[in-house]
Amino acid sequence: MDRLTGLDASFLHLERDGAHMHVASTIIFDGPAPGYDEFREHLEARLHLVPRFRQKLAFVPWNQGRPVWVDDPHLNLDYHIRHTALPSPGSEEQLRNFAARAFSQGLDRSKPLWELWLVDGLCDDRFAIVTKSHHCLVDGVSGADITAVLYDTAPEPTPIEPAPPWTPRPEPSGSELLASALLERATEPAEVLRGVRALVRGPRQALTAVRDAVEAAGSIAGRGLAAPESPLNAEIGPHRRFAWVRAGLPAVRRIKDVHGGTVNDVILSVVAGALGRHLRALGHPTDELELMAMVPVSIRAEEAHGALGNQVSAMMAPLPVWCEDPVERLHIMSDRMGDLKHSKQAVGANLLSELSDFAPPTIASQAARLQSRQRFFNLVVTNVPGPQFPLYALGRQMRDLFPMVPLAKRQAMCVGIMSYNGAINFGLIGDYVAMATLDDLAADLEAVLEELAATAGVEGEALVAAQIPSGTSREPRSRKPISG
Repeated sequence: MDRLTGLDASFLHLERDGAHMHVASTIIFDGPAPGYDEFREHLEARLHLVPRFRQKLAFVPWNQGRPVWVDDPHLNLDYHIRHTALPSPGSEEQLRNFAARAFSQGLDRSKPLWELWLVDGLCDDRFAIVTKSHHCLVDGVSGADITAVLYDTAPEPTPIEPAPPWTPRPEPSGSELLASALLERATEPAEVLRGVRALVRGPRQALTAVRDAVEAAGSIAGRGLAAPESPLNAEIGPHRRFAWVRAGLPAVRRIKDVHGGTVNDVILSVVAGALGRHLRALGHPTDELELMAMVPVSIRAEEAHGALGNQVSAMMAPLPVWCEDPVERLHIMSDRMGDLKHSKQAVGANLLSELSDFAPPTIASQAARLQSRQRFFNLVVTNVPGPQFPLYALGRQMRDLFPMVPLAKRQAMCVGIMSYNGAINFGLIGDYVAMATLDDLAADLEAVLEELAATAGVEGEALVAAQIPSGTSREPRSRKPISG
């Protein structure tokens, strides 16, 4: 049976008390929306390319093993592929509000863990698709791979070789699930012994590997425990707000070329500047304040692209929100990230996630609960590279792709970033109550990005011109009055 890894299963354990653990995206297309039946048939013809979308979780009795993926004999695409329309005038704000409401609802664990909404009525002759999948099913990179599989790389739909009729495999019984889990548990010690014999054959290499692993784990644990108190760490409920910001990848690369660092350094420095500006506007002092961002790092091998499941590690990046000078802040951020890349933090995070495969499910569940009560980091900032070529759905070009990232317990907001076809799109998710000023934060992010871009000779609409279609104006943002 195809069993969840310890990391995949941890997202199930973390899902409690309003902290939904699904990832999503809001995708905007040019042109009129296809009809629902046409769109459903289009996806059904490609579903065999993503077999996991036809599977659901089966849970081992008495929590004696991690869940396994099994075929769903009652798969109903009308449940998973949904259709709605925005009321007039169909603004982007209305689309964000709808996406936030869809994102606020948990996924039914008795069914395949994904949903897709076809959204008609978006202004300027556009439509949208809102997708949602559980984090135990995909990480950010594999989610981008799925996008490339389900859509086309040319206006004419790519012919797909018809799949043979799908016959779901019989669901295993509870006793079969239990027996399989116990058998795996009984055979794991043999794998451990083989590993020990391999270590004995190369003691010097083994000692080096163990030393490096211990140093790496200590690095991630030590940095993670240093997250300071902040207004971003508050109790959250199930409801969300959603905001987005557009940027052009050439403009961000220009900033990097002028001032040094990497594209990721530029993005993190902009996020740090926006958070500092936002906190100060709300009356929170930021002197010497460095917020801790958990930055996922893909460890997915090239040959594993297209495979589902989570293959990620993480680094804890200190964000210098105290620094108001845009260039100085970028240099600080670049230095910090350079130090982190040599600190073995990402290796340590990967080691800790691999160790979860050996933990009994009951212990892993309790560890996830404990983790959700600790402040290892203040927020998540994840940057996923998407396809750098246009994609199409039934001849309609994909214009924008905005990521939506889940909130962990006592994490009131997070920032997802995805690049696509020369654009970098920021998706901001916030708790509906704790982050009532999320739109203001989006305005701050735009202002900080413009300020930094101006120092590199990039100004005005050049920041976003790469992905704004003709006839579509950029939505101006302004900070709302702050009430007491």
